[in-house]
Amino acid sequence: MTPAPIAVALDAPDLETAARWAALVTPHVSTVKVGLELYLRYGPDVIASVQGASGVQVFLDLKLHDIPNTVAGASHAVARLRPAYLTVHAAGGHAMIRAAVDAADPQTRIAAVTILTSLTEADLSRIGLAGPADDAVRRLSALSVEAGATALVCSPNEVAAVRAEVGEGITLITPGVRPAGAAAQDQARVATPEQALADGADLLVIGRPITASPDPGAAAAAIAASLRRL
Repeated sequence: MTPAPIAVALDAPDLETAARWAALVTPHVSTVKVGLELYLRYGPDVIASVQGASGVQVFLDLKLHDIPNTVAGASHAVARLRPAYLTVHAAGGHAMIRAAVDAADPQTRIAAVTILTSLTEADLSRIGLAGPADDAVRRLSALSVEAGATALVCSPNEVAAVRAEVGEGITLITPGVRPAGAAAQDQARVATPEQALADGADLLVIGRPITASPDPGAAAAAIAASLRRL
């Protein structure tokens, strides 16, 4: 059975828990996501620990954002780990994104993060970013693809507009995905897994609805099954 297009966010308190969650969900999902906290705590060894023998794709979500030379160095530093995806902030600009692409392993897709799903329209106004959110996301998406990014991170609310903007061939990754009835928590722009896929997403980032479940494997299997019914 083909794994579902889900990246499970392994936001675990320790490496053992992250590895256990990964082992439980990998029969059902295509990807596991290692975030900044876990990577900073355990370093590159975390990649092998969560992959285990499964060979599951790893989404390294470091959201690099610095001057181009520094981001190039960081991208090169993780190239040997061969993550399937490595994130940078689209707001870093064309030269920074290009530097990340050029320094990455050829098998790694640089995924440009447009607007964080925790931000509201009011937040965008306060930080001085011209909105509305879907316009800002489309602008950043076009800039990122022009710079060489082959994946984009946007909320489910903007995925249809981004697909129309960049066309096919660019992987669209959507955090802020919550099964029907699940709490939004700190996510401001959310949708169900089924709606996100229907609108054009390629990979759904889902964390706590799976990992906070008493049985993460069963939770992942249930969401995967709901997507296959589409």
